[in-house]
Amino acid sequence: MNIHEHQAKEILKEFGAPVSNGIVIYNSEEINKKITKLKSKEFVLKAQIHAGGRGKAGGVKLIKNIENLKKEAEQMLGKVLFTHQTGPEGKKVKRLYIEEASDISKEFYLSCLIDRASSKIAFISSVEGGMDIEKVASKTPEKILTNKIDLKIDGPNETEIQRIISVFNLNTDQKKTASKLIKALYEILIKKDASLIEINPLIITKTHKLICLDAKMNFDDNAIFRRPEILKLRDLNEEEPAEIEASKHDLAYIKLNGSIGCMVNGAGLAMATMDIIKLYGKEPANFLDVGGGATKEKVAAAFKLILSDENVKGILINIFGGIMRCDVLAQGVVDAAKEINLSVPLVVRLAGTNFKEGKKILDESNLKILSASDLNDAAKKIVEAIK
Repeated sequence: MNIHEHQAKEILKEFGAPVSNGIVIYNSEEINKKITKLKSKEFVLKAQIHAGGRGKAGGVKLIKNIENLKKEAEQMLGKVLFTHQTGPEGKKVKRLYIEEASDISKEFYLSCLIDRASSKIAFISSVEGGMDIEKVASKTPEKILTNKIDLKIDGPNETEIQRIISVFNLNTDQKKTASKLIKALYEILIKKDASLIEINPLIITKTHKLICLDAKMNFDDNAIFRRPEILKLRDLNEEEPAEIEASKHDLAYIKLNGSIGCMVNGAGLAMATMDIIKLYGKEPANFLDVGGGATKEKVAAAFKLILSDENVKGILINIFGGIMRCDVLAQGVVDAAKEINLSVPLVVRLAGTNFKEGKKILDESNLKILSASDLNDAAKKIVEAIK
C-alpha cells in the first residue's frame, strides 16, 4: 500500500526525522486558514499523487507569495498529471501539499527497504539525489552505496550508520542528525511494517541543516490488518478501481495494458502464463491469481473483474488443480459467463484435481469455450482467436 508524501512526512516527524513544516489542502479556500502555520515567505506547492516525476509534469512549483500561491493552487487542483509512472491515463490532483521553501546547497538520495534475497534490511545512499535512482544505477553504479544489516531489536549500530552516510561527507552536527534519521527509518520499517522508505532528495540547506525534502513510503499489504493507523491513510482515489474490487474478494489482481485477460491459480503459474502470451506476440491485460482454494463465487468474481476491462479481447484461464478443484473453477466460470453474456473468445486449460469433471462442465455449458491440452496450446489458441 502506498501513501502520500504529506502522510509519509507526518510519520517521519513522529519518529524524530528532520522534515520541513507543511500543510495539506483539498481546496484553495483552506490556504488562508492554514498558511499561518508556515513561517517562510516563499512556498513549494506539490501535487499529491501516487507517482514519481511530478516536477517534470508541472506538479511541483516554487511560489514567491500567497497571492500567487492561491492562483497556482486553483490551477493545480483538478489537473491531470502525466508522468512516467502514471501511465497514459494520468492522475487527477485532488489534494495539495504546501511546505516552507528551502535554500538547497546539496541533494542526496537515501532509502531503506527489505531485501528479501538476503533477509536483511538494505540502506541505499547516493550523492545523486533528486534524480531517477534507476538511471544512476544503470549509468553510474559506483555512485550508489548499498549497506545490508541484520534484523535486530536495537537497529543499526554506529559503525553501520557511519557506513551508510559515508558518501555524504557531512560535518559533525549533520552526522548526528543523519544518525537519528537512519535510526528513525529503521524503526518505521519495523514498527509500521513498511517495505520501502525513500527520501529523495535528502538535502543540506545553505544554513547547513539536513532535511527530508521529499518522502515516499510503501507498506506490506499482508500486514495491514495489524496496522489500522496505516490503513486509515489509504487513498482509494489513487488506486485502480478494479484492484479495489479485487481486494474485496481477496484476489491478487494487477491491471496491465494488454488485450488478453488471464485467470490463473498461483503466482508463479500466472507469471509463466503472461510470459507465454508475450511469446506469441500479444500482451496480458492483467495479473490475476485466484489462489489455491478459491470457491466458485470467488472464481465468478474474478471472471467479471477481467471482463470489466474494456481492453480485454479474449480470456485465457490456466488452472492446475491441487487444493483447488477444476470442477469448482469450471462451474464458477460457466455461471459468470452466462450471467454477463460472454462475448469474447475464452480458452481454458485445466490440469490436476477433477480436471475431467471440470472439462465436462465446460463442454456441456453450451458456451463457446476452447479447450487446450497444455499451456503452449492455450496461448497459441487465444492469440489466434482474438485475431
